[in-house]
Amino acid sequence: MRIVVAVGGNALIRAGQQGTWDEQLANVREIVAAVLDLRGLGHEVVLTHGNGPHVGALLLQNKLGEAEAPPLPLDALIAMTQGWIGYLLESSFAELDPTVQVATLLTRVMVDFEDAAFGAPDKPVGPFYDELEARRRAKELGWDVAADAGRGWRRVVPSPHPLEVLGERHVRALLDQGSVVIACGGGGIPVAERGAEVVGVAGVIDKDRCSARLAADIEADVLVLLTGVPRVALDYGTRWERELPVLTVDEAVQGLADGDFPAGSMGPKIESAERFVTESGGRALITSAAHLVDAIGGHDGTWIVPERVPA
Repeated sequence: MRIVVAVGGNALIRAGQQGTWDEQLANVREIVAAVLDLRGLGHEVVLTHGNGPHVGALLLQNKLGEAEAPPLPLDALIAMTQGWIGYLLESSFAELDPTVQVATLLTRVMVDFEDAAFGAPDKPVGPFYDELEARRRAKELGWDVAADAGRGWRRVVPSPHPLEVLGERHVRALLDQGSVVIACGGGGIPVAERGAEVVGVAGVIDKDRCSARLAADIEADVLVLLTGVPRVALDYGTRWERELPVLTVDEAVQGLADGDFPAGSMGPKIESAERFVTESGGRALITSAAHLVDAIGGHDGTWIVPERVPA
């Protein structure tokens, strides 16, 4: 099968970590090992990834260092994180299996200048703060800040919707040559049309939405959205918690409408999974890195499917 695996930026720099290179290398080994297992089973794999902690750190460095060096625009910083995290992942592949061909693509993604997201920043980036510190930084540095799913406060930036992944044909060509492809890093570098030009814009695209767009464009069989739990659950963390092995697209849409999958947790993953399945007729899977291989084999994870197969 052709599989797109989306890795969250917070899986690369985990809560409470400083984000050192050694910490990040240790964090990606489990993911890379699972991808190598999928390759061993004969699957083609594209890796995509988030960059929230990374681009937030670069934005902060930009601001603190602007007296010494001119700051770069946000789209350039996203390009930097694509190289940074691509090198991180390639280093782990080289450590675990140097015979595997890996290619990291600098990926631009088309958005619309008129996207409402540019007037309503809501994409968390960078480290967590308590509310007092976040508001202080917002006042001193000109940030927009917001609470992030009960975990603390973070800077937020615009998150436009992806319209088209530029250069998806290169992903197909590299897969045909037997490579593991790393693409759409950080949700892709957001660009938009200005007259006859295509120019960078200030925003961070949600990596799950971008991964769904890419997966549909390259005719992937499965879109995998990695998270911290083996399966999606309703009433998570309560005595009524119940895991969901399968969701149809209709059930996913209804659950989103009913608020079963909040925007601060599973909402974006369910939305992206439903969109991919609806557009492509393929299947989507939400699970953790530790359960990825078993889930692909049908023994774990939450599968989002067009419709249920009669027993």
